[in-house]
Amino acid sequence: MRVITFNTQGLEQATENGFFDWMVQQNADVVCLQDIRAKEYQLDDERYHPEGYYPYFFDAWEDGYSGVAIYTREIPKAIMTGLGFELCDQHGRFIQADFEHVSVSSFCVPSGLKSAEAQAEKEQFMEDFLAHMNKTLRKRREFIFCGTTHIAHKPADLSNWYANQTVSGFLPQEREWMAEILEEMGFVDAFRQINKAERQFSWWPDYNRARKLNEGARLDYQITTANLRKTIKNAQIFRDQMFSEHAPVIIDYEI
Repeated sequence: MRVITFNTQGLEQATENGFFDWMVQQNADVVCLQDIRAKEYQLDDERYHPEGYYPYFFDAWEDGYSGVAIYTREIPKAIMTGLGFELCDQHGRFIQADFEHVSVSSFCVPSGLKSAEAQAEKEQFMEDFLAHMNKTLRKRREFIFCGTTHIAHKPADLSNWYANQTVSGFLPQEREWMAEILEEMGFVDAFRQINKAERQFSWWPDYNRARKLNEGARLDYQITTANLRKTIKNAQIFRDQMFSEHAPVIIDYEI
């Protein structure tokens, strides 16, 4: 089972940059998209509906903002949208597809870079999302959470990390949140299960040749329940072609 997660920063723009042309060549079973910045009715053109995939969307209430999607080769047994709290549901930040043995979700934690208010909203979302992840531990199925946390977990996941310790995305409380998920709660960072190397980034700022110089951060994750740890067989970040400031994260599971 191949799963791809990708923050599009606008699906229309990513499509123009060749994302779907690339995607259909990857033989992925599930593709999770974030920050699509369009409503489902605006994406009825055939270029947003590649042959062989069933698309499912969860829109933000506001036009041109946020939104998540899942493209899947197999019709899911069920689709769940939202998590029952405003910062998720009004902003279109969570969608889940349930299959026979596993549930795969696309989620997007808001960025806190713009202001203190934005950071406060981010931390509230993190608290509510953590409660949801804790609930999933009591369910008798496996989960793969795919999405953007807007947090670099460890120094290896961020260039110039020492100078960024007071910047949203690498704040102590954000890193503690990641540690609670991946250490205390027992979830698995699927990429790091396979690839331990430094400077494995999935996002680069749009200035100073950051992408070419590989000065960025790993903000995009596939986080799995513990029982899936041994099924993770391959992990890569595709950076050869630029669809947005983020890059697709590709994980192969033996599921």
